[in-house]
Amino acid sequence: MSNRRIVIKSSKPLFGEVAVAGAKNSALAILPSVVLVGEVCRIENVPDISDVSLMCKILSKIGVKINMISPGCIEVDPRCISSVCADFDEIRYMRASYYLIGALLGRFGKARVSMPGGCDLGLRPMDQHIKGFEALGAKCEISGGMTNVVSDRLVGNRVYLDMVSVGATVNIIIASVKAKGTTVIENAAKEPHVVDLANFLNSCGADIRGAGTDVIRVNGVSKLRGTTYQIIPDQIEAGTYMIASFATKGNVLIKNVITRHLESVSAKLMEIGANIEYKEDTLRVSYDGKFNRCNVKTMPYPGFPTDMQPQMVTLLTRCKGTSMVTEGVWDSRFRYVSELRRLGAQISVDGHLAVIEGGNDFIGNCVKALDLRAGAALIIAGLFASGVTTIENIHHIERGYENITEKLSSLGADIRVVESSNNRKCYHVLGA
Repeated sequence: MSNRRIVIKSSKPLFGEVAVAGAKNSALAILPSVVLVGEVCRIENVPDISDVSLMCKILSKIGVKINMISPGCIEVDPRCISSVCADFDEIRYMRASYYLIGALLGRFGKARVSMPGGCDLGLRPMDQHIKGFEALGAKCEISGGMTNVVSDRLVGNRVYLDMVSVGATVNIIIASVKAKGTTVIENAAKEPHVVDLANFLNSCGADIRGAGTDVIRVNGVSKLRGTTYQIIPDQIEAGTYMIASFATKGNVLIKNVITRHLESVSAKLMEIGANIEYKEDTLRVSYDGKFNRCNVKTMPYPGFPTDMQPQMVTLLTRCKGTSMVTEGVWDSRFRYVSELRRLGAQISVDGHLAVIEGGNDFIGNCVKALDLRAGAALIIAGLFASGVTTIENIHHIERGYENITEKLSSLGADIRVVESSNNRKCYHVLGA
């Protein structure tokens, strides 16, 4: 049985330049929304990650034709969909699979989709999605692990989200594009990939206004057309390389970024002591001789992103003194802290608050990636830890980072993926 791991040896400061791939979260919303369009679309700047491969496999199973034109460019043909029922094992491994519900409902008036999976970050119910579908006139039922949604006719309505939810915002946008009349989504998510989805659908003939604000208006249209569309750069990948550069006392030029999407991350890095230089679609992050303690609270966009929280906690272990990080989005996002402790971190967690006593040295060890962003945090920790760090469960990391080991190697890191057929495992002491 294959047992793939990432092995990192204590590295020099990262130096050079790295290009950011297309946004994972945009791709996972736009690809299923092509089902709603009903015509051939060419999607460019698609990241080469396992979540995208999984989404393409799911789409193929319901009859969508997927054609890889070139690296990063996919042609999606949804004209011959054979089923509105998506009950596949693959769906249970990816949260974004629930966007199929809005897409199938909006085009065919019905959908039957398995409950989604994804990283275990705490309770992530679909009640706000269902609230939106029902407001549009659909009947919804969740039973036997399946979400069943049906409507004779979708009609625009006002939907107030009880909490800011990217997933619900995206799903309601998709479902309402062809609904009769106007749908108004209040307390909507403002994330860049919500705007990217709206821009894609508008390029297909939709009439979506206000994306990027907390009130989105969708004026229903009767028909959409195929298009060619380029996905925005991934802000979380960019932020991860920003922190990796600074944490290793390096100097890295990060290319293919939208700098305004990184303002909250940049502000905190500069508060800690990073030097950041901006140009049109690049930024350079370098160490300026100090690591200052800092407090951080994650919030919905434009606040500090929850998907950058594990990487930031790892950076703060380098800062002498006490730093505090408050998780304002998910319930169970500090599970990875036990893995950082194995490397030498001094972090205590109380509910949504992590207290970091920074400034102590890290020593390489064997650790496990418990989710996507936690895996990225462990890679950063391994870069500045002395000795050798081995990371297991790297499939989590491959869900959202394109060629991360190759990109870091090009910056001077001693990092590689090891293929092994033996059964050697990391053994964790219970409670460590």
